[in-house]
Amino acid sequence: MSDSASALSQQLLIALPGLVDPNFSRSVVMVCQHDGDGAMGIVVNRASEFTVGQLFDQLNIEGGDAALRALPVVAGGPVHAERGFVLHDGDREWDSSIRLPGGLSLTTSRDVLQALADGDGPEQALIALGCAGWGAGQLELEMAENSWMTAPADADLLFRMPLEQRWQAAAGLVGVNFERMTHYSGRA
Repeated sequence: MSDSASALSQQLLIALPGLVDPNFSRSVVMVCQHDGDGAMGIVVNRASEFTVGQLFDQLNIEGGDAALRALPVVAGGPVHAERGFVLHDGDREWDSSIRLPGGLSLTTSRDVLQALADGDGPEQALIALGCAGWGAGQLELEMAENSWMTAPADADLLFRMPLEQRWQAAAGLVGVNFERMTHYSGRA
């Protein structure tokens, strides 16, 4: 794997205006893994039909203050849409986690949700249903076709900013204003 490929881990993928795929149009994806076999990430700016409280109720998890229970669960992508993913900070070990470069983790086990409900979970967390996945070379091809741009991950964007502001704000991290761009892509 090249250095440029490994550099995509812990980066934000930002859909360029010309990307019309309904799964990814105007999306921001946190790349969690990227290697020679492909890439995996979580869309971080699309609300699912659930709140955290509704998810807790479905999983019979009690607790969670009103603010936590009111947060939207994000639609993390079209792959494994029924599976939960928690992107979070902190050093605590969970039953099923992968540590990402830069201090974040991605956890798929229920214990992190129970800890959040108990007030003993990570300080910052984003709960998603589903993920995004690309086969070997697919993401690189999409980037060469001007479907995506990248920016460094930003905790404020990932955990505190309203979902509807994240696409434009992510582009702003690298000085891009989508309102000034043409809404097409092409090849020279």
